[in-house]
Amino acid sequence: MKLSQFKFKLPEEQIALEPPFHRDECKLMVLHRKSKRIESGLDFRNILDYFDEDDAFIFNDTKVFPARLYGTKEKTDAKIEVFLLRELNADQRLWDVLVEPARKIRIGNKLFFEEDGPMVAEVIDNTTSRGRTLRFLYDCPHDEFKQMLFGLGEAPLPRYIIDRRPATEEDMTNFQTIYAKNEGAVTAPATGLHFSRELMKRMEIKGINFAFITLHCGLGNFDAIEVEDLTKHKMSSEQMFIPAEACEIVNKAKEEGHRVCCVGVSTARATESAVGTDGMLKEFEGWTNKFIFPPYEFGLCNALIGNFYHPESPMMMTEASFAGYDLLYEGYQRALKEGYKFGCYGDALLMLDD
Repeated sequence: MKLSQFKFKLPEEQIALEPPFHRDECKLMVLHRKSKRIESGLDFRNILDYFDEDDAFIFNDTKVFPARLYGTKEKTDAKIEVFLLRELNADQRLWDVLVEPARKIRIGNKLFFEEDGPMVAEVIDNTTSRGRTLRFLYDCPHDEFKQMLFGLGEAPLPRYIIDRRPATEEDMTNFQTIYAKNEGAVTAPATGLHFSRELMKRMEIKGINFAFITLHCGLGNFDAIEVEDLTKHKMSSEQMFIPAEACEIVNKAKEEGHRVCCVGVSTARATESAVGTDGMLKEFEGWTNKFIFPPYEFGLCNALIGNFYHPESPMMMTEASFAGYDLLYEGYQRALKEGYKFGCYGDALLMLDD
């Protein structure tokens, strides 16, 4: 398929800049892949109506850390945004980061993150046009350093939000799933944000089983796709872990003919990277750069929950791969007409294979 097939006009007022007051009170649309039916105007809590005892939900339990920091450049005092991507070496305090404005930051520059404070970083390498390697000059135990560093950061909200409003302390809670466990994500697995403790308890009472995998969400889903031919697009790699316990829960549900539902496109990307030719989930520890776009036949799940995403986004393409392009596009057009909210804090989309 072509990039231009995923263009549509998204009104500014339908981009969600704030989360709903309660996590599970967003709107829900349901797409039925085989029958081509669309149900709209539902509440996210209605999701329970589509699942039964012994069905399995797969959640991504990655934990977002406060990745966005603001500092100043030595001598000029120019304000610099530093976006932490991942720690490269704990002993040497080396981090892979993005900087903005990048043109002002060169090897050898020092950045200060507190006025007269101890947190200083030196640029030791250029990795990409915006990428840099920083060495933080802070002599203390690693745990203390990490606590200090993260204490300076804020919730790594997507650029389309942060350009319209500042991040708040509440965002660090709101932009985190309630089951987040394994630290390493620089953006939230957004679909999981809809799940409240109350909803998950009701799911548990109904007999639905939970499997937890980890994929540390990076910024690849927000990178602009610059090629018309989607086969030529390369996704950034993300670290992922599929434990044996998750495989047992998911494979048992599949063997017994129950629904297996991936919560979010990050979960779908991880599980599709680890599904065997027999359609069963395998243990996995490593990295994936899997890019799912139509035409694509899913090997594991028969239900997928997503959000409504921006035009030309890889997340929308993954949804189109599952629901079918025509049905998804029709659903998106209806969502636009009916005032659904788009983006990480937006409304939800359930796709079923019936």
